[in-house]
Amino acid sequence: MDRYLVLMIFILISFTAIYKFHIQDKMIFHYLICGILFLSITYFFSRKRYSQNLIVNTYMILAPIYNIFVMAAFWNDSIATFFWLLPIPLGAHIFFSKKAMIMYIVYALITIVIAIVVAYNPSILGGIGFSFFKHTQKEIMFSDTFLFISNILVIALLIYYKGKIRKQEMFQQQFDFIESQKEIIKEHKNQIKRTSKSPSDQIDTEIMKNVFDKIEVIMTQQMLFKDVKLNLSKVSVSLDVNSAYISKAIRYKGYTNFNTFLNMYRINYVKKLFSQTDFQKSTLMYVYTEAGFSNQSTFNRVFKQFEGITPSEYIQQKLNTQEDV
Repeated sequence: MDRYLVLMIFILISFTAIYKFHIQDKMIFHYLICGILFLSITYFFSRKRYSQNLIVNTYMILAPIYNIFVMAAFWNDSIATFFWLLPIPLGAHIFFSKKAMIMYIVYALITIVIAIVVAYNPSILGGIGFSFFKHTQKEIMFSDTFLFISNILVIALLIYYKGKIRKQEMFQQQFDFIESQKEIIKEHKNQIKRTSKSPSDQIDTEIMKNVFDKIEVIMTQQMLFKDVKLNLSKVSVSLDVNSAYISKAIRYKGYTNFNTFLNMYRINYVKKLFSQTDFQKSTLMYVYTEAGFSNQSTFNRVFKQFEGITPSEYIQQKLNTQEDV
């Protein structure tokens, strides 16, 4: 989000300079200045106060509304300004579900229709005498060229981070597979050792039970599982217990590994949110980020591993049950 914001502010400042010194359209110049101030100030005060889900959704709702005036101002000269809306469905495709992407596409089309209405009826904005500034063909070509370049930069940024997210997901899947194989081998060795227990084994069992009880306390009371970057090291620091003991205590309770144990808490919390969330007002991204998942692909995979069905199928089953009741 930070890099996207920096890029957008740079683009808006560039357009501001164009309409100040080259085209000299005071109305668009002041409108762009307001946009820069609003975007930078609101983001500065909201980035640490609100969730990423809320900030991204708010931006994707307000950006097309802000662009209506610009599209209307240039509609009679060039329809290229509607290309500002292209990053909206692309961003929805990267960060949200397919359903959300379709909704944002429809929303973008609605804003284009509104811009057309305003373009042909400018008096809606400022009374009977209001009219948009007239631009020459040379000015329009210059503005459109910079517009296309700007959109290429924005789309390239989104595609770049989509690729990074995909690479991280593939790496995580490979890592999880390797870890699971290691745990299977360790579990097999442990089963062999369990056939004969010495007094020291009984003491070790008591230690494992106490460690596991501490782990459950921080998971249930502090909800540590909601931390996207939670790992064995963080739990070790939080409990002041060696990470090897934590891993051993989790396996002692029958869990394959730490990730399986962690994902169990996250999925249970997701199911709790599903029963409390109004999906007409919230998004799937809100649910899985609130539970500690970093992206939807990982969330979908883990959810199906635990529940045997996808989150969408689970939600539909819940809705069908409610309708039957």
